[in-house]
Amino acid sequence: MGGQPLYLEPRLESRLRSLVHSPELLHTLTDALGSPLNVLVPDQLADNLARFRSVYGTHHLSGQVFLAHKANRSSALLRRLAATDAGVDVASLGELQHALGAGLTPDRITATGPKTPEFLWLAARTSVTVSLDTRDELEQLAALVRAHGLPRTRVLLRLSGFEASGVRVLTRRSRFGTAVRETAALLEAVERHADVLDLIGVAYHLDTTSLSEKTLALEGCLRVLEECRSRGLRPRAVDIGGGFGVNYLADGGQWERYTTALTEAVMGIRPPLTYGGHGYGLRNEAGTLRGALGLYPAHRPVAAAGYLDELLRRPAASLGGRTLAALLLEHLYDLHIEPGRALLDQCGLTLTKVLEVRDDEAGGPLHIRLAAKADDVALEDHGVLMDPVVVPRHPLNADGTGTGTDTGTGTDTGPGTDTGPDTGIGPDTGIGPGTTAGSGTGTEPVAAYLFGNLCLEADLITRRTVFLPHRPAPGDLLAFANTAGYCMDFHTTRAQHQPAARKVAAWQEGDRWRWCLDDQYWPTTPVGGAQ
Repeated sequence: MGGQPLYLEPRLESRLRSLVHSPELLHTLTDALGSPLNVLVPDQLADNLARFRSVYGTHHLSGQVFLAHKANRSSALLRRLAATDAGVDVASLGELQHALGAGLTPDRITATGPKTPEFLWLAARTSVTVSLDTRDELEQLAALVRAHGLPRTRVLLRLSGFEASGVRVLTRRSRFGTAVRETAALLEAVERHADVLDLIGVAYHLDTTSLSEKTLALEGCLRVLEECRSRGLRPRAVDIGGGFGVNYLADGGQWERYTTALTEAVMGIRPPLTYGGHGYGLRNEAGTLRGALGLYPAHRPVAAAGYLDELLRRPAASLGGRTLAALLLEHLYDLHIEPGRALLDQCGLTLTKVLEVRDDEAGGPLHIRLAAKADDVALEDHGVLMDPVVVPRHPLNADGTGTGTDTGTGTDTGPGTDTGPDTGIGPDTGIGPGTTAGSGTGTEPVAAYLFGNLCLEADLITRRTVFLPHRPAPGDLLAFANTAGYCMDFHTTRAQHQPAARKVAAWQEGDRWRWCLDDQYWPTTPVGGAQ
């Protein structure tokens, strides 16, 4: 492996760090339940919620935090959510049934996304708030409520196509919501069906983390709310959806070094950094760099609750320059949000067992085959590049030989090297870069391609060359951290009769980890009922 390893260390907070430091537990779980295996940490969800609530408190705002259910279909996470004061955003009939069964009351559920008549009926029957995308959807809901004698249904109008006056702000199109220029016709339909529909506010959905675009959208929503009031309607909320982002990496410098090196590799200045020369959207056309880097910005200094705080501090240029938070507060509007990825930050990891480690004949990166499919570890489907953590079955002695026991994860490299709970693995953990942990034939860093277990050339767990602190051995685990948001089961399949990953929920009791199957977890789960 030429040059310095281009690590992309995952950011691990205290719970996930502690879990990764429990190799005996993780190997016991995969030995019993198979690989891949998803391990969820429901209590982290409550901590993430508290951070968002803190932002509400800072700006003296009220409103609801709705978990975007589509991000993960875990029962444990949903039941833990039910034990808080938060709600859930459901986008299908099955998700609505799941939420109700997990203990969430209808006043804490909002229904979004494409809707079938059955989905609309159950939402109206149970008095769930419905976010309507089009006038046709509004008419369909009104007809159902009348035909079945259902209670008057609370609705939000989801809008799109926001435009700025003065300096033009480029906004991407969304297939969700009605264009703002058609608001008048939408409000006329609301007034016509006022006997069965109760308009409580407006909403938007933008597939972007651009603060400028979201500022423009929230300004547009505030103007529409004023139009509603001028018509005698009484809206009281605005739902700004999700897209608050996650900081996946411990070190921004690593991210900058990697993306620079990737560009150089595409241009032929250095050897390829990906399997087959994949450029992640970049290409070399006769010596000129073309395309755009199609990757999630994995190191984000401002993300999750911090992103919400920054958005609320933005001035509304078209509304007198007051901050968005001040305008919401002055009009006593509730602020609703629908984080998925951000609310599930640090809430789980995916374990995969190493099946085979092969040396490439050309002297290139190792070929590592895992007991998992690419769909089971869908980080790259979302453009997220992040190193897995090696969880060895046996630690190494100083000479690079295995001990044959499960008594630890490596040796400490000395005092003063720990970088704190919000950074990556760190040198003193025994499993990070530059350490002597693990099993195998040596402790030097290695470059590797990670392949899945399907009989398919395209089954690549990672397209990029992954740098590991040492050579893993068959039987070791690679733990992919922070996969709870969208990367566990959003894309998973049962191709070639390969099993989908099972799920377990884990929680701490003092310095000990306890666990149970995902479907068996409840906030009241007694100690005696779990492992």
